[in-house]
Amino acid sequence: MTRPDGAWPTATTTLVGVMGDPVAHSLSPLLHNTAFAALGLDWASVGFTIRPGEVTGALKAIAALGFAGMSVTMPHKAEVAAGVDERTTVAERLGAVNCVIVRSGRLIGENTDGAGFLASLRRGAGFEPTGRRCLVIGAGGAARAVTLALAEAGAHEVVVVNRNPQRAEAAAALGGSGGRVGSPGEAAGMDLVVNATPAGMAGTPEAALTPAVDPATLGSGQVVADLIYHPARTVWLTAAAEAGASVVGGLGMLVHQAEAQLEAWTGLEPPVAVLWAAAQSAVADRS
Repeated sequence: MTRPDGAWPTATTTLVGVMGDPVAHSLSPLLHNTAFAALGLDWASVGFTIRPGEVTGALKAIAALGFAGMSVTMPHKAEVAAGVDERTTVAERLGAVNCVIVRSGRLIGENTDGAGFLASLRRGAGFEPTGRRCLVIGAGGAARAVTLALAEAGAHEVVVVNRNPQRAEAAAALGGSGGRVGSPGEAAGMDLVVNATPAGMAGTPEAALTPAVDPATLGSGQVVADLIYHPARTVWLTAAAEAGASVVGGLGMLVHQAEAQLEAWTGLEPPVAVLWAAAQSAVADRS
């Protein structure tokens, strides 16, 4: 594999990567390598397919081989959280790690999904959660990260909508005193509505599905966000925009969670504009 500057990694190159199964679709190596080239760093990022049951060995290898860190995608976030040496407060509460940082041979588990989402809202819609009413569709890992991030950013209320009551309650608990389980019909009265499910994601069995909230019930004065970035704007998000809502696609969360990981690994401020350009080009090529 070559870096964006055309040079081959050498024995002095610092390595990071992304582990998952599957991992070929991940844009993380592209974003990482783009940042390294822009910063003039002799670093490189590679994707690693890690099968179920192989996570423990992979974590040992990260430290032994001198990696600076590793991004983590599905389905390994919970298993990595259980296998690192220590976890940040956010990773501990979520029970999920999407970023491993290696410091003095110790593996530190972090989760940058929520921070990436908040940064995306600010960039894409100028939205600040403090005192606002928010509704999150879904109760999986991404939904849990968003729910916790909104609560910690001061949201007045974080309502979770999910077909599984137990999962919904577990996610809503991360919303603190303002977290509760709700229904799709409440979306019309919310300041922010977030789809944190795979419904509408291109190339998946859920591509033809739509989130539980009818976009016709949404409109002016609301911000509607979708965590999906392929397609760049889902059918559901397009309908919400046509109804008058301000909309934010999932590409921003992808870029900004990667930004946070890069800063944690390198200690440098990543070139966000360059990351955005690379991500937008990659998604356009896939369309």
